[in-house]
Amino acid sequence: METVMPPSSAPEIPVIELAQPLPGFPGRERFALVQVDDDGVLCSLTSLDEPGLRFLVVPPAPFFPDYAPEVDEAVLTELRSTSVDDLVVLCVLTAGASLASTTANLAAPVVLDVATHRAVQVVLDDPGLSVATPLIA
Repeated sequence: METVMPPSSAPEIPVIELAQPLPGFPGRERFALVQVDDDGVLCSLTSLDEPGLRFLVVPPAPFFPDYAPEVDEAVLTELRSTSVDDLVVLCVLTAGASLASTTANLAAPVVLDVATHRAVQVVLDDPGLSVATPLIA
């Protein structure tokens, strides 16, 4: 497993390998998941292949408690997963001028296997989900 040494005395951060690049970002497959806030809710999926490229992500539960996307067998295979208990779902945010105008992409979450350190963005087949759901209702 490859790790990234963050500045100062912070702990090592495992490198996350994307099974497929995020749409629109070919060749960017190595990322680090960096905690942004003290509560560990807001994180940055930061590219190791392109300095300055990062995506803000959050676990859906604090904001969307009823959100429970289904992950099919093909995703488990891509992630080399051995247990669904190792999967973490993250929603990509589009930051607005304020928290009230920030949106989350519920239609295409990032699924991360914490054991294999592999992730993939999954486009869900659910027309009721939006790519721009207000974070705060």
